[in-house]
Amino acid sequence: MNDATTVTVRILDKDYRIGCPPDEVDNLKRSAAHLDERMREMKSGSNIIGLDRIAVMAALNIANDYIQQGDESDKVSQSVSDRVRVLDDKLDRAINRLRAAT
Repeated sequence: MNDATTVTVRILDKDYRIGCPPDEVDNLKRSAAHLDERMREMKSGSNIIGLDRIAVMAALNIANDYIQQGDESDKVSQSVSDRVRVLDDKLDRAINRLRAAT
């Protein structure tokens, strides 16, 4: 990471300086903003005390969201694959009928 850019992000009113490649700065800032938002939700929506526990709970919620999105993506991918297979079979039958007719 020789070409790292140092970025300062603020999470729960605390600044963190993080090095990252220049082309990932925007994603880092967006990730930090998302984490800050989730940690604030944890802090205000529950009686969780302590930055460590808030961070762990926010991380678990983010990980859960990620896994659920992956599961949904897998379902959509399978559905698309099934539809493509059906269309491919229909095309094969249509082509075979055309060949048989000529």
